[in-house]
Amino acid sequence: MQAVKAALIGIDPGGKPDFADSMAELSLLASSAGSKPVMTMIAKRAKPDPALYMGSGKATELREQMEANEVELAIFNHALSPVQQRNLERHLKCHVIDRTGLILDIFAQRAKSHVGKTQVQLANVRYQVSRLVKAWSHLERQKGGIGMRGGPGETQMELDRRMLESKAKRLQLELEKLQKQQATQRRSREKGGVFSVSLVGYTNAGKSTLFNALTKAGTYAADQLFATLDTTSRRVYLPEIGNAVVSDTVGFIRDLPHQLVEAFRATLDETVRADLLLHVVDASSFDREQQMIEVDKVLAEIGADQSPQLVVVNKIDQVPALMERGPVLRYDRNGKVAAIYISAKEGIGLDLLRETLAELAKNTDRMKAPVEEVPSVAEMDPQAPAKRWESLDVFHTRTGLYSPNDA
Repeated sequence: MQAVKAALIGIDPGGKPDFADSMAELSLLASSAGSKPVMTMIAKRAKPDPALYMGSGKATELREQMEANEVELAIFNHALSPVQQRNLERHLKCHVIDRTGLILDIFAQRAKSHVGKTQVQLANVRYQVSRLVKAWSHLERQKGGIGMRGGPGETQMELDRRMLESKAKRLQLELEKLQKQQATQRRSREKGGVFSVSLVGYTNAGKSTLFNALTKAGTYAADQLFATLDTTSRRVYLPEIGNAVVSDTVGFIRDLPHQLVEAFRATLDETVRADLLLHVVDASSFDREQQMIEVDKVLAEIGADQSPQLVVVNKIDQVPALMERGPVLRYDRNGKVAAIYISAKEGIGLDLLRETLAELAKNTDRMKAPVEEVPSVAEMDPQAPAKRWESLDVFHTRTGLYSPNDA
């Protein structure tokens, strides 16, 4: 099947340091969804146009370029209102989708388990409900006679809303049932005193590759966004400790739709309940600091921002300077291990990681003690410029990670 040609559109308000990274990410998202990005248009505009998001002149220019390139799909790197989306489709004479809709589409394609599919369906229904407002405004002019409570448009919108809300309620009840089953399994593990570890991180940071390397599970791992949606848990042997449970979870991304965070609470419960979070970071990504901030934002939203965390700087094989140094540990200012440098794909540093996990497992109770008053990355001003990792050493505000050379 031939991929649909797509145009990527971004509105640059100016002063947004991660705008270029966000557009590059949109291209990866579009490819992950199965389309083929063939053109990009950037419009500079301080405030979005309420009718077309972009100006009418720029919209006409976009339509002409899309016709010349035989493009069938317009993907906006922003959340569009129902009115804007409808107006754009009329103006461009093609299908229009925003960033939220694109991510939802990818999730719908990738969900495999019953829990995953139910969560995606619930997120989609909530998204549709949020877009009913004014979606039927073109019918509101068809008012009825005296005694009628609104016209056909209003009636149709209410019917659609009731239908969607009824479906959402059914899916929510189904999810709650599945969550109870998961809770029962989790309590069984906790009674056995099994140390639990959950992998978190930005999408495509290498979580599933690390999960497979640790557990030999053979979980699907690919160099693409959201290769993993469903939580997978496996036992792994740790020296002097015995069996521990490691869980691979869905990756995070900037501007992750709120509907998805809400709907995926069943999956993300494993993250909240884990004894330790392994925050996997892509060492080769130029945007890694901002990605860490985005992950911490979602962790705060689901109530896992105070969970013990070990930063795993992955893919050092793609950074010559890090590869030369090899697998190393980094410590916080209190002398506790806070980060480890590895390459899951090449198997570099995995033994050191297992030993480190075993040491941390011995001190589970101490790890769960209240964290010192160190400001969370999620609490920082999101507009503040992120410091790039210009040296071999990482500084992460939440963990207070530092190199002895900085002392």
